[in-house]
Amino acid sequence: ALRLMDDNVTGTRAAETIRIAVLAAGESKRFGSQKLLAPWRGKPLVSYCLGAAQRACPGRVLLVSGHEAEAIEAAASGGADLVVRNPDFAGGIGTSIAAAVRACPDDAAALLIALGDQPLVTADHLRALIAAWDRSPHGIVASAYAGTFGPPVLLGRAFFRALAALKGDQGAKPVLLEFRDQVVTVEFQAAAVDVDTAGDLASLGQADSSEQTYS
Repeated sequence: ALRLMDDNVTGTRAAETIRIAVLAAGESKRFGSQKLLAPWRGKPLVSYCLGAAQRACPGRVLLVSGHEAEAIEAAASGGADLVVRNPDFAGGIGTSIAAAVRACPDDAAALLIALGDQPLVTADHLRALIAAWDRSPHGIVASAYAGTFGPPVLLGRAFFRALAALKGDQGAKPVLLEFRDQVVTVEFQAAAVDVDTAGDLASLGQADSSEQTYS
């Protein structure tokens, strides 16, 4: 059964009104198997982003599953407070963002979108995004890396309607570009690291994060 825990939240006032969605519904076609279940440092890849999300916004973490949903949910090991199954996952990452938005409760003032295949994302960076949004709660706060910007990205409720209409493989990028003048960024070069292929995962063995405790 789907559940939303009512834990007490520590941290900024903004964290109490934000939900974090960890997207984990993709088919991992380039990887050859479900990449989010692949072990890295002794744990499934998906567990790292979930762990960072829980430390940044405890009790308010959504996991969006789809392809091999049951296995992904089992690998989450209780790291998600609300599991959202996306039956349209084959339609691209946009459908998972839309599913996450629809699952947000009425009191959610913003949604922070993170990707399950970004294992180097840290709780400190997610907190930095939240703090930046708290200073400008009507805008969008994106991560800046490798000369561009993208997820993890935090969008206020004003953008929920646009997010709920997303589909395809571009993620939230169309919304970020449409409202580019309202986007502020927080630099975090490690967000450039995602896992699409088995080679990426092998390379990740040499990578590290500024935050040593992942979950």
